[in-house]
Amino acid sequence: MKNKAILVISSGTSNEKARRENIEVIEKRIAETFTGYEIRSAFTSHKILHRLKSQGIYIDNPLEAVRRLAEEDFEEVIIQPLHIIPGMEYEKVIRVAEQFKNSFKIVGVGRPLLFEERDFIAAITALKSHLPEMADQQAYALMGHGSTHTAQEYYSRLQNYLDKAEFKGYIGTIKGVPGINEVIERLKGSGTKEVVLVPFMLVAGNHALMDMASEEEDSWKSILTREGFKVSICLKGLGESKEYQDIYIDKIHSAIKEAEADKKQQEDIWK
Repeated sequence: MKNKAILVISSGTSNEKARRENIEVIEKRIAETFTGYEIRSAFTSHKILHRLKSQGIYIDNPLEAVRRLAEEDFEEVIIQPLHIIPGMEYEKVIRVAEQFKNSFKIVGVGRPLLFEERDFIAAITALKSHLPEMADQQAYALMGHGSTHTAQEYYSRLQNYLDKAEFKGYIGTIKGVPGINEVIERLKGSGTKEVVLVPFMLVAGNHALMDMASEEEDSWKSILTREGFKVSICLKGLGESKEYQDIYIDKIHSAIKEAEADKKQQEDIWK
């Protein structure tokens, strides 16, 4: 039995196709890369967990998953969140890791997609490979989830990096600012006639299907169409992209190194 585990944590999705194509595919890549570790998963969204439970699908929340690893006597646990920003969901993960820090010989937590300056550059580089080719009068409208957390400002920082890269992509979120109104302002200011809608989310799940791409009156597609734009849809979550998978794998490598260094430092202190 392996005594080391990597716990992969995301907000989750109740959309089976999105779960398979955006979350499970990353877990598979992680398992192929870190062969000495057992791979576990957990979701942070209580709403999604409740919905899945009603369908007879049981997935742990972070507390349950880490407690289970402690009860099974794992010695090393690396937790890798698949969240986009270090917001409320990420802070939940940090609190759980802190609660169980004395339950394992080594415990570490990786960073979300956007954390340090270099992450923004890496995310944009990956985005260029992830997106469909764009014509001259087109631009991308990128939909993020958004948050009431102060980490919402990471989306504005991402936009700054997109502008510096002279990349015709405009980020907005379902919650908070920038939102769809700010995206429309940027699109009109750039002279864009055609918009490609893309979810800047781990999964192309129900938010992408309903809030972004549906025929509902308040969907981004409907709003942009009323504003006179020709709209097309790219229903690909970031989790489908090998380049984004590679980013998370690099973050796990870093988390392992940091956790091992912290352990050695503690041992040196007690010598």
